Amino acid sequence: MPFTPPSRTRSGPRRRTLLASAAGAFALAGCSAPESSTDSTGGSPSAADRARARAARDSQALAEQYATVITAHPSLAERLRPLRAEVVRHAAAFDTGKPASASASPTASPSVSPSASVSPSASPSVPTDEKGALADLAAAERTLADQRAKALLDVPGELARLLASVAAAGAAHVYLLTEGTK
Repeated sequence: MPFTPPSRTRSGPRRRTLLASAAGAFALAGCSAPESSTDSTGGSPSAADRARARAARDSQALAEQYATVITAHPSLAERLRPLRAEVVRHAAAFDTGKPASASASPTASPSVSPSASVSPSASPSVPTDEKGALADLAAAERTLADQRAKALLDVPGELARLLASVAAAGAAHVYLLTEGTK
């Protein structure tokens, strides 16, 4: 009797699921609240406090941008809600470790000060096509991830680790937002 190899059926999770799970686990592992904002590894407490406040505002602005895109393109909601929930958790981790409500509705986004320092929400309108909206979100995530990677050189150890973790999660979000749109 001849041996017939089994058909090629995919076993295990899909690449997107695996990457999202890994990014989420990595982000959550790094998003623990620091013990204090004064760390003896360098940087002044006021610089660390400013960096932490800026990172919280930036994440809140990004969460607001996700909510705006979800509202404008409801068909993207299933794809974007998990990413937005992580951004909300990142904002909470930077905001002195306050617990985040990841189950908040997309329209009930965290408040953002008018002087938010980063440009994820620089585009006041959402592109009318889904591909353009995803590209805008990916660009905002990329800009913010790059900005955080640069900022971690100027902050103390625990905050630097948190910034690095959230920057890595942002880079994973860029991949998930651009996958399948090329």
